[in-house]
Amino acid sequence: MPGYSMDKDDYARRLRRIEGQVRGLQRMVDEDTYCIDVLTQISAVSSALNSVALGLLDQHVRHCVADAARDGDPAEVDRIVAEATAAVARLVRS
Repeated sequence: MPGYSMDKDDYARRLRRIEGQVRGLQRMVDEDTYCIDVLTQISAVSSALNSVALGLLDQHVRHCVADAARDGDPAEVDRIVAEATAAVARLVRS
């Protein structure tokens, strides 16, 4: 079970809001909106996505990594931590 299961509705709501923001960006471009205004909205969408990503990462560490640590299987802990580290690396690169 994913670590975010308890907050799944909240994440779905936030992602739908972001989806609406992206559609708004498409309209802005279609309507030849001033570049700086489009860039400002892109920044807002990026921040919203980063917020969702960090929330998911936090829950992954609190749920999946913590469960693996409690179970005491060193190989599984290493695998889960490597997975989380790779996710952080992807977030930092983006």
